[in-house]
Amino acid sequence: MRIVLIGETAFGEKVLDTLAKRGEEIVGVYTSPDIPGKKNPVKQLALQLGIPTFQLKGMRTPEVYDEYVKLRPDLNVMAYVTTILPESILDYPRLGTIQWHPSLLPKHKGGSAISWAIVNGDTKTGITIFWPDKGIDTGPILLQKEAEVSPDDTAGSLYFNKLFPLGVEAIVESVELIKKGAAPRIAQDESQSTSEPLFTEKEAIIDWHQPVGKIYNLIRGANPRPGATTNSGGRRFKVFDSALLAGVAHSLPGEIIDITKQGFVVAAPEGAILIKQVQIEASPKIEAADFVDQAGLKVGDRLDDHGDDSS
Repeated sequence: MRIVLIGETAFGEKVLDTLAKRGEEIVGVYTSPDIPGKKNPVKQLALQLGIPTFQLKGMRTPEVYDEYVKLRPDLNVMAYVTTILPESILDYPRLGTIQWHPSLLPKHKGGSAISWAIVNGDTKTGITIFWPDKGIDTGPILLQKEAEVSPDDTAGSLYFNKLFPLGVEAIVESVELIKKGAAPRIAQDESQSTSEPLFTEKEAIIDWHQPVGKIYNLIRGANPRPGATTNSGGRRFKVFDSALLAGVAHSLPGEIIDITKQGFVVAAPEGAILIKQVQIEASPKIEAADFVDQAGLKVGDRLDDHGDDSS
């Protein structure tokens, strides 16, 4: 079975490596263009394996299609893909195209599924291997695997510790089912569908008047990207590592109520947040205790979402 792999990042690299070690015939690899100063792990591995490699911003031109069909693929495997493929390429292989998505479709369609699962307070998520069509994360399901969202999971820990290995395992299992002619096509239940926008800095602004559980979910969902944003005296910074402190004595929302060696504690309705790690603008992340000294924070100061802590 001739496979074309389309993928990016460490996930695409791991899928390529796993399939190659299992003896699958990878006849071509498509990945994203190089970024100055960064290595492309998919490209590097593909070249090491001697596989024809193509780096494209998109795959919608006639020239790309003409080059692609020369590979005569039986199956496309999409392993972390951030562009939408044209139907001409999706439908070309005789066995079709499969794609990995880090949620239990039809829930959390879109490019920030992991973050939104945490922000929304989900206690369960997972991965889906599906047969993509012209829509965004639409098309029938081949298989799914569930994963627990732990109370202190961040988007980073949920992805790397759970959804990443599950996804690699599921793609391998899917390829085996396809080879056996036993891969299902289960229609998505659109009555259960949810879809969210990309989780950007705009969505990751902390409102300290929200219940503390919601704030903690927002911080976790924004860690490691894009970081949850707040302000101290007009100075914007991002919050990363943190801890939920329930049942702390009532104080004004956003008020710093304690400073410790671990960081500083900020009050919110129904509890407080211990902030352990922050980032100022484009600077490296630093320990919150160091930020306290740099910013001159003290108990009684208030954080907010717009740079005016006089409210």
